[in-house]
Amino acid sequence: MGEALDLRRKRLLYLSWRRGMRETDLLLGRFADRHLRALSEDQLGRYEKLLEVEDGLLLDWVTRRLAPPAEHDSDVLRLLIEFHHAHDARRA
Repeated sequence: MGEALDLRRKRLLYLSWRRGMRETDLLLGRFADRHLRALSEDQLGRYEKLLEVEDGLLLDWVTRRLAPPAEHDSDVLRLLIEFHHAHDARRA
């Protein structure tokens, strides 16, 4: 199980850095670098679901321009939002 979980995390890390839209690549790639190792299997599943969301829509949720629908409003999305806003605060 540990090897399968490591492989899953590596795949998610790769997908996080290669979304297509540079802003999303940077957001998700940095988030994955920092947090993937600590996410539980259930949380990895919720992160996988977030990776299925179109870039622009995901950015709207993370930047709080739009509220996410209930099926995506999770602990993982909240962690991603906090990560984004903490990163923005450090750049300001």
